[in-house]
Amino acid sequence: MALPKTLTIAGSDASGGAGLEADLKAFQEHNTYGMAAVSVIATMDPDNNWAHGVYTLPIDVLEAQLKTAFSTTIDAVKTGMLSTEEVIITAGKAIAEAGVKNVVIDPVMVCKGEDEVLNPGNVTAMVQYLLPHALVTTPNLFEAGQLAGIKTPKTIAEMQIAAEKITQLGAKNVVIKGGRGIAHDQAFDLFYDGEKHYLLETAKIDTTYNHGAGCTFAASVTANLALGLSVKEAVFEAKEFVAAGIEHGWKLNEFVGPVHHGAKSRFGAPKVTLTELEPITY
Repeated sequence: MALPKTLTIAGSDASGGAGLEADLKAFQEHNTYGMAAVSVIATMDPDNNWAHGVYTLPIDVLEAQLKTAFSTTIDAVKTGMLSTEEVIITAGKAIAEAGVKNVVIDPVMVCKGEDEVLNPGNVTAMVQYLLPHALVTTPNLFEAGQLAGIKTPKTIAEMQIAAEKITQLGAKNVVIKGGRGIAHDQAFDLFYDGEKHYLLETAKIDTTYNHGAGCTFAASVTANLALGLSVKEAVFEAKEFVAAGIEHGWKLNEFVGPVHHGAKSRFGAPKVTLTELEPITY
């Protein structure tokens, strides 16, 4: 029996916890056929305080991979780390030409600090070449602020404002990953479908073993869309999937601990609640 085909256009994380390695694990756990086009290779140097290295592949190499991947019908595609404007434009044009409807944009941004993007041009390129194709986009708090053109959201109301501004840029649905970044006794994300706001909540998990959580969430949404779930259903299950992964995260080395991608199928998922919020006025 043929499986739904899911494609990630993303960076390779040599540690295996995030990037396309996380995506492929999530795709497999959701019983879809995972494919990958590598945009960049990310490393961590244990001899230099685990400093990150980012190595962008030549554009012609990315183009060749995309040509291969899109030679068949793709049921859903997601983007992850796209390190330069040229890479973003290349990915966006390939998605547009392929005509894929289920597109999940995880707008990964490499940041120097909370209020500074390493390459501001990437944000502009994402807005122009990626968001118009996004059935769903999954920014974290910082990324949501950058896309919306506002300060990093600190409250639920500010998350709602950011989500509405992002849909005005072309994304049909927005999930802002709040996680532990909002002062609250629960870990929550905001889901906006272009009309209604919803709060997805789980109990906060006291762990630092959450490497790859954002990638895993977006990949789970992607796989669920490929399987035919509605956007709301896809987002809800992805929240369950990643919450279970964080709950059973584990230590990989002295620097990082990844989520457990097989946790939900093996141990079940923590309770997730979905609550509709009142409209925001601003």
